[in-house]
Amino acid sequence: MNTLKQDVEKKYQFAVIATDVVIFTAQNGKLKVLLIEMRKPPYTGYWACPGGLVKPNESVDRAAQKHLFDKTGVKDVYLEQLYTFGEIDRDPFGRVVSVAYYALIPSGGIKLKTSHEYTDVDWFQVKQLPPMAYDHTEIIKVAVKRLKDKITYSNIVYSLLPKSFTLSELQGIYELILDKRLDKRNFRKKILTLNLITKTGRKRTGEANRPAQLYKFVRRTPQEVEVL
Repeated sequence: MNTLKQDVEKKYQFAVIATDVVIFTAQNGKLKVLLIEMRKPPYTGYWACPGGLVKPNESVDRAAQKHLFDKTGVKDVYLEQLYTFGEIDRDPFGRVVSVAYYALIPSGGIKLKTSHEYTDVDWFQVKQLPPMAYDHTEIIKVAVKRLKDKITYSNIVYSLLPKSFTLSELQGIYELILDKRLDKRNFRKKILTLNLITKTGRKRTGEANRPAQLYKFVRRTPQEVEVL
């Protein structure tokens, strides 16, 4: 027993690596983040971003992709490495360094999943987070800032939208993330000159307003372009 105890102590003399994934979606006019409710003390009842330790046979990218798929069932969406969080006391269970990521997924057709390790899984507004475990409030804060910056010079909002959308819905995503109103005429003029989107040839009907032209992204892969 003493030998086993010594082995465990020796094993954790050095830092271990984890990945945590900030998963964003746009839902009901709000920017939301996916969180899981912790079961084990000392964070029982607290919430956290999906994540876990990186296994010896997987890369950090693969670990992040796994956490994203396990909780949402989606893949082939925008996923980017965010930042490395390595404060000494960030994890009460030991010396854990987290390589954080953020992902963007559309809100439609997502079936959230949890496991016996957690009590619940749900979406929360980024402006109204519940009590958070670890340093995940800070991780989300950094992810929101990165997202705000990134959408001004890339097309990554494609990963938050369905395959077809109106110009109003597209502008709404930008306004939601940037937390400010954009001039409708200027936004449309700029977005249409960038050749990022194209008409689908269909219109959205059945709503109070007149039918709206539907658009789609020319490329649903990351592309750097000065949008704003």
